[in-house]
Amino acid sequence: MSVYRFVALGLLGALVSLFGCGGSSSSSGTAQGGGGASNSVPISVDAGPAGLGYTSTNVLFVNVTVCVPGTTNCQTIDHVGVDTGSSGLRILKSALALPLTQESSLVECAQFVSFFTWGPVIMADVKMGGEVASNVPIQVIGESNTGFPNIPAACQNSVPPSSCSSPPCSADTLQALGAHGILGVSFFLQDCGPACGTSTSNPGFYYSCPTASTCTQANVTLAQQVGNPVAMFATDNNGVLIQLPTIASDSGQATAAGTMFFGIGTQSNNGLVNATIFHVDQFGNFTTTCNQGCTSSGPYPGSFIDSGSNGIFSLTTALTGMPDCGGGNTGFYCPATTTSFTATNQGITGASNSVTFRAANANQLPAANTAFNDLTGENPSCFVNPTTTAPCFDWGLPFFFGRNVYTAFEGMNTPAGPGPYWAY
Repeated sequence: MSVYRFVALGLLGALVSLFGCGGSSSSSGTAQGGGGASNSVPISVDAGPAGLGYTSTNVLFVNVTVCVPGTTNCQTIDHVGVDTGSSGLRILKSALALPLTQESSLVECAQFVSFFTWGPVIMADVKMGGEVASNVPIQVIGESNTGFPNIPAACQNSVPPSSCSSPPCSADTLQALGAHGILGVSFFLQDCGPACGTSTSNPGFYYSCPTASTCTQANVTLAQQVGNPVAMFATDNNGVLIQLPTIASDSGQATAAGTMFFGIGTQSNNGLVNATIFHVDQFGNFTTTCNQGCTSSGPYPGSFIDSGSNGIFSLTTALTGMPDCGGGNTGFYCPATTTSFTATNQGITGASNSVTFRAANANQLPAANTAFNDLTGENPSCFVNPTTTAPCFDWGLPFFFGRNVYTAFEGMNTPAGPGPYWAY
């Protein structure tokens, strides 16, 4: 079992401007099943794509169709990971049979918690359900197959060696990424934002590579960046709703099937249904306080919700009182018995509610199952701001089971006012 966290390293600290968030803390509507609606697609937690070589654990997948821009020459790519912690579509070159061509010398080093992805920026039409994002930038990854094999040292050093099992921490193969790609649907519209347009604060996401062996860091406009494709749909483009079933057993279950809806309050199937609205700070975070089960209650700013994390990663062994599993499950908790926790999440405008979750012994979870609501681990180093880290709560995929979880995009109007916010 691997610690699987898609959430982008620089994203929450680098992208942000201050947003005017209005509206009430809840809104009424009707969120209901509708995987066949034009603004929805099926999603699933399962063993992963063919040829992976191991069984995925708590990874949320979706099918994404990409097309040569303006044509019907398309390919549907299965088992793309759904990530509310990053923005942009990234596809492994090994999964791509479509003849997409690079229109510029732009190559990206997208930086995540435990890996980076290296590869060119390429234009494509992106289709999901009945929605289309036309001629938008995506990233094709896999450095040995993209024509840009020489990864700049700054990119290779962008992720600490301690964060991955085999430095440099590139996720350029199916086995390393665990999916055929990543669909980033965070509330930020681009994967880097204004910081990548200035030489003084550029975090090094983008490079100009006029030849395969010559790459220099580049300043790029927002339009050039790999962005959230859902936000570029013509309609139903102000957020996403992820709906997954309850996992009834502490031992998990073989698979889980749900629905991702595009838009918030734009159709009868994606209303907020009295969800609590958690507006976030300028770094994309809210605060969690641990009320039961921790040795220290906090509060812990820097907390966030992330479908791309395969567990609820909270605090440290010292702050939770639970031992690390060690061995192949290092980073996960292995308590002697399944332990219950209660925590309170609070947005920056004061809205709050209580969350109860359970932490099982990761070493004892059945290997045949892929969907678990009680997989947990450590999270000692979250970005409270771009220069400061501290323990926090990463509410990963177990949090999504049995809930309607909404991600509202920055600056986009919704029934509860403009994003960015999470709601559930």
